[in-house]
Amino acid sequence: MELLKLSTEWAKAEVFSTRFFIVFAILFIIASIGFWQLGKTELAKAYIIPMLIAGLLLLTIGLGLFYTNKSRITQFEKEFTADASTFYQSEIERSESTLKEYTIVFKVIPILIIISALVILFINTPTWRAISITAIAMFIVILVVDGTAHSRIEAYHKELKLLNEPGGD
Repeated sequence: MELLKLSTEWAKAEVFSTRFFIVFAILFIIASIGFWQLGKTELAKAYIIPMLIAGLLLLTIGLGLFYTNKSRITQFEKEFTADASTFYQSEIERSESTLKEYTIVFKVIPILIIISALVILFINTPTWRAISITAIAMFIVILVVDGTAHSRIEAYHKELKLLNEPGGD
């Protein structure tokens, strides 16, 4: 039963964490609307579309992860009840593969931030400046939220390993 409790707590923490993607998405969309309504300069007007797109991307990520992890909570109990050993093994494998994916994320996103910063330096048009600054802001949000999710899955994986394969405790 400790395995089921551990897995359920991890999934609930993920559900909570993904709400931050949704909150930041709403903030980006509000900023887009603000630039649309109040923007007077060419640069301010250039932020409308990039902010809207970043908001929609973060909203898509947030809602997708929210519903995936929310459904995972109920599925955990069914899988654990059906076969605790198989559930344990599938969670070990899933957490390992997720940790590998985060390694890629933490290499690619900083490179994208650097590229966006270089665009700001070398392309001096309002549109590209707005796109680059918005992209950097969005990537930082992703890094912050994914950073906490990474440490959470890492701790979850370690705790799973400490449990050893249960026979149905």
